[in-house]
Amino acid sequence: MTANTKPKFYLTTPIYYVNARPHLGHTYTTVVADTIARHKKMCGYDVIFLTGTDEHGQKVERAAKAAGVTPQEFADRISAEYRALWQELDLPFDRFIRTTEPRHERAVQMLCRKAQDRGYIYKGGYEGQYCVFDEMYVDEPLPGNLCPECKRPTERVREENYFFKLSAFQDRLLELYEKQPDFVQPETRRNEVLAFVRGGLRDLSISRTSFKWGIPFPADEKHIFYVWYDALTSYMTGVGYADDEVQFERYWPADLHLVGKEILRFHAVYWPAFLMAADEPLPKRIFAHGWWLFADEKMSKSRGNMQYPQPIARVLGVDALRYFLLREMVFGQDGNFSRDALLTRYNADLANGLGNLASRTLTMIQTYLGGRVPARNPNEENDRDREVAALKETVCEEVSGYYDSYDFSRVLDSIWGLIAEVDKYLVEFQPWVLVKEKSKWGRLETVLYTAYDVLSAVVCLTHPVIPHATQKIWEQLGHSTKLETQSLSQAWWKEHKHPFQIGASEAVFPRVDKKEAFERIEAMEDEIRNPAAAHVAAAGAGAGSPSGSPASPAAPASNKIGIEDFAKVEMRVGVVKSAERVAGADKLLKLLVDIGDEVRQVVAGIAVAYTPEEVIGKKVVVVANLAPRKLRGVESNGMIVAASTGPDGKPVLCTFTEDVPPGARLK
Repeated sequence: MTANTKPKFYLTTPIYYVNARPHLGHTYTTVVADTIARHKKMCGYDVIFLTGTDEHGQKVERAAKAAGVTPQEFADRISAEYRALWQELDLPFDRFIRTTEPRHERAVQMLCRKAQDRGYIYKGGYEGQYCVFDEMYVDEPLPGNLCPECKRPTERVREENYFFKLSAFQDRLLELYEKQPDFVQPETRRNEVLAFVRGGLRDLSISRTSFKWGIPFPADEKHIFYVWYDALTSYMTGVGYADDEVQFERYWPADLHLVGKEILRFHAVYWPAFLMAADEPLPKRIFAHGWWLFADEKMSKSRGNMQYPQPIARVLGVDALRYFLLREMVFGQDGNFSRDALLTRYNADLANGLGNLASRTLTMIQTYLGGRVPARNPNEENDRDREVAALKETVCEEVSGYYDSYDFSRVLDSIWGLIAEVDKYLVEFQPWVLVKEKSKWGRLETVLYTAYDVLSAVVCLTHPVIPHATQKIWEQLGHSTKLETQSLSQAWWKEHKHPFQIGASEAVFPRVDKKEAFERIEAMEDEIRNPAAAHVAAAGAGAGSPSGSPASPAAPASNKIGIEDFAKVEMRVGVVKSAERVAGADKLLKLLVDIGDEVRQVVAGIAVAYTPEEVIGKKVVVVANLAPRKLRGVESNGMIVAASTGPDGKPVLCTFTEDVPPGARLK
């Protein structure tokens, strides 16, 4: 067997917790990891890209109980959703680790035994507040016993634990951060970690006895491992720790852990201390990215503003999703998600930018030169041609550095600046005019060669970000190879010999109608958030499209729900107290509805059928236990039930012929 002589690069996403389905935040991290992996492979590295699911802990145990299944069944279902989504989005990870695998149990127990043997783990006890959501003890809760991290109520617990001597590693951690200033990135997050550690470290409980869903502690099965000790070790499990020494020696330590900023402390403080205690090598870098915000608020289930990647990918394509995520957010900072910005980026940057440059360049080569790309002819070049060629070389060097520093927004800014320059160059020299005079055909070939040459470089440089579109353009450029086999480090575009015969030209980013695409994406989002509502003819938050268009036809018999599912929907009688139109939305009304014990604000898509004056005083049916969400920036706390029986498809409110008090439950 021949030894692998390539330099290795091992990177990981967080091991995603299975308490909920994957959303845009998980997708962002995984897209970043995939982009880095693709870039490193093109630079000649032997890359291992690991992701997976974290499946133990009290939250999972409780969620499974609420769902009426075992914790393992619950974990199997959510873990499968992650794998299915990464497959749909074509994110080809090299390793997928589940913390319920036997190999992982062996790895966790081995890491623990090594720390125990060195005297860093002891048995003790704890009495105080515990945050189930963050899976951690809270020594100094906020007023009302709220968790200082997530602001949720904590619970009083008393239990025996094994403790890790985290306090013994304060000085070693500070020395690590000082000697390796890039160990934690970006700088703002490094400063937060430094401040936390300088403030003093307390020993950390690493076992639980109050619940059973976890990995048994070595030689004391009354205890299970603290979920973070368990989850962090998965980065080692995935490359053979405790099972395959040769593989582990090859790939560990990790070159890069990608994490969200909310879990940085676990990765930048606890994880290196666990490894130091076991005398294992430390990862080389931990990079904490920011949050995606929606209308300047953090996305969360409780706010009802969670965004999902499938609608974007299905309406605009996977590459459009990848491009937007990497262009719109400066890696390491928070970013605002906006569908309007998404669709503007798609049409302006992808359809009118790269897509248009590829289409017009290839069409002119096909039409004017019979599909033949000429070789470079220095005798026909002028200063402007050389200026464009020099800019291409500069951008290639810049982009290489930006990729290495994970500055993806600047990668794309730089490439799209080059695209704009070539567009300007084509307008300046007008090949469609040059072709009319045979004496100028030498000049025509030089202009089209220059555009082709830059387009080739652009496609190669952009491939890690938008791999599907660039592969298509690559084939249209006349190549039969896979783009990922090209080496960025060798500046391959300088070495290609001409003439080339291009392939058939086909648009890779057709323009979209913004309004239609917006409505399709939002309708799909509603179905993902609230699938049961998709089978109810309803208007308002969570039902059908945001404009209150008719719901889809009834599901076939095979998709019928049980009475226990229907019982989860709380419908109550409400009286509309006030109504007004939502600015910028022709079909939406903002209603204040009295449902007995409170007055709710509900946004309903009924303005095409009812004026605000017509609905005031009406008794309506309100689905009262839907998570809140925003429509056109206005929060809706419920759904108004309607039918769409008329020939014009307009909504018809469900109301009552007899006197029913507000707040009465529908059964």
